[in-house]
Amino acid sequence: MKIVITAQGNTLDSAVDPRFGRAKNFIIFDTDTGKFSVKNNSQNLNAAQGAGIQAAQNVIETGAEVVITGHCGPKAFHVLTTGNIKIATGAKGTVQDAINGFKNDKLKIACSADVEGHWA
Repeated sequence: MKIVITAQGNTLDSAVDPRFGRAKNFIIFDTDTGKFSVKNNSQNLNAAQGAGIQAAQNVIETGAEVVITGHCGPKAFHVLTTGNIKIATGAKGTVQDAINGFKNDKLKIACSADVEGHWA
């Protein structure tokens, strides 16, 4: 299964980025193989608006089934769920910590956005 984790860096030791739409990078991790790749999200870091929507569309293109992040706003949440992607919020620590938390059922799938739009 492919999962996407918001990251401040480009390794599994990088800190989880608490923001979905304005995350610096997305780590695309394959839970079957343990391999990962990085998708840069810098085009959305300073976007005046629409960062969450654009980031969600980029994640859908990866073929991921789950996004793991700190927080997710309503517009991004809507786009992701419309694309059949589940969202786990509340992730902290490193990307590897988030992966381990997901594998061990310590992260819960969100039923709704957990921040308002334009959360910084």
